[in-house]
Parts: sequence; C-alpha cells; structure tokens
Amino acid sequence: MSTNPARTTRIYAHRGANREAAENTRTAFERALSYPIDGIETDVQLSLDGVPVLWHDGFLGKLGMPARRVDDCSLAELQAMDFAMHFGRGAKPEGIMALRDFVSAYAARCGLLLEIKSHDHENIGRQRSKIKQTLELAKNARRGGVLVSSFHFPSLMYAHECAPDFPLVYNGESNLQARQAERLLDAYPFLHGLCVH
Repeated sequence: MSTNPARTTRIYAHRGANREAAENTRTAFERALSYPIDGIETDVQLSLDGVPVLWHDGFLGKLGMPARRVDDCSLAELQAMDFAMHFGRGAKPEGIMALRDFVSAYAARCGLLLEIKSHDHENIGRQRSKIKQTLELAKNARRGGVLVSSFHFPSLMYAHECAPDFPLVYNGESNLQARQAERLLDAYPFLHGLCVH
C-alpha cells in the first residue's frame, strides 16, 4: 500500500498467514504475527442478522455450500460452521470471526486493513450498514492504526461522507498503472493510499 508519492509501503498479511492456516481465522491471524509485518488485512461482510463478520468469498463453496452466501446465515449459524475445513491438514475447527472480536483482539498488536466487500445482490441499505459499523468499530480502535479499504469506489465515497477524516484505501485492480494511481490520488485527496498487486 502506497500512501503518497514518496511511496511509503506497508506489508499486510492477506487474510492472515493464509498459506499456513485457513484464511480469516484466528489461527491465520496469530501465525501472521510471527512475521515482520505492519498489519493484517481481512474482509468484512454482513451476516443475515446484520453483524459484520470476516469472510472473503461471495459464497460458502469452500465449506461445501456453493449456493449459500454469508448473508444467508445468522451469526449463530456461521459460528457453528467450520470455517477452517477447506484448509485440511488437520486444521482445528473454527467458526466465523466477528469483526468486533477481530478488532478487539488485534488492533493493539498491529495495524489493521479492513476490506469492505461489495456484492451485486446486496441492497444499498445493507452495504451502508456494513460501512457504518466497520467505521464505528475501526474508529474506536484507531490507536493501533486501522485503515478501511474497498474495490468498490462508491463504498469509499460513502465512507468518506460518514467519516471525513478516516483513512481510506482504494484497492486497485491488477492492471492499475502508476500514472492512473497518481491521478486517482490527485482527484480524490481523501484517499490515504492504494492497495496494489
């Protein structure tokens, strides 16, 4: 992630140490902290009952449910599922982690990069609720250096409306070129930086 033309770069463990443990689980986050990283990146979605939880994919295919999404299930249902099962290799079962628990456990230990996921099926009210809740939890923990990011630029625009001083990061696609990145940062000075491949 570059925060200015001086190209300050920070290293965030993507979904934790996801080659050593199931992504976005407490085990993956704990293992990530054994490396010289600046922080941990994770993905935020909403459960059916509107609780921000950590999961990357649009569907639960990795859990053997390819037609179900996180937002089809309540927090209690998600916590009863084994979100480590796809990793194999004797991974201990782990339910989904709520964003509140993640921020509480890790904000004082390292920087956090919270990626707000956006899906075509999701209505704007739920997307905005996800943004507001994420910002609220992040604001309460900013001592540890929390950033919020998204590939969905309208979500970042709304986040900026809600919290004008909060550091927001745009996740660039893999084809984002340096000149395009500079133009983005010039055009939208509220951006704190870019996540690049």
